[in-house]
Amino acid sequence: MENLLKYIRSLTPFSDESWNILQPALLKRTYRKNELLLWEGETCQSLFYIDKGFCKSYYEIEGTVKNIGFFFENEIATNISSFGSGQKSEFNIIACEVLDVVIFDKTKLFEATGKTPEIEALGRHCIRQFASRQEEFSNLFKLYTAQQRLEYIETQYPEMLQRIPLTQLASFLGVARETLSRIRKRRMSR
Repeated sequence: MENLLKYIRSLTPFSDESWNILQPALLKRTYRKNELLLWEGETCQSLFYIDKGFCKSYYEIEGTVKNIGFFFENEIATNISSFGSGQKSEFNIIACEVLDVVIFDKTKLFEATGKTPEIEALGRHCIRQFASRQEEFSNLFKLYTAQQRLEYIETQYPEMLQRIPLTQLASFLGVARETLSRIRKRRMSR
């Protein structure tokens, strides 16, 4: 939980008293590789702070997996629309390797929010950060070619290239695995 507290304090001022109030809303859990954190069709009731490992969000359309997001250490994974609105999730979140998380229970988190403004401020900061990243990747796909998207990932998120299998990365970038291999070869031969 020490990493989570550091993460929280990197976002907003957070007292020891607020940390103690937040504790009942938190649960440590380890997921096995390929274990689902959130299923399509389920209402998201949690925020998942990633302490160790990484996970991805994805759709499965006619048997084809479409990766839409990857979440690494010191990040929050969730379906923010489902969490906020109570609607069913349109995608899955799955552990890509052994994953240690701290789960924020929605009901208990909202109870804690009413007890101190620092927890409410934390919620706003987490949502803002999550939304900014979603917008960043949305713009990446609207404005850039596959090669430019790869270059952006290389400079801004190098851990993705080191940890994500090529097939999953290709799906995320919206290209076939073979196309991604060609782009990478061309770039290396320059």
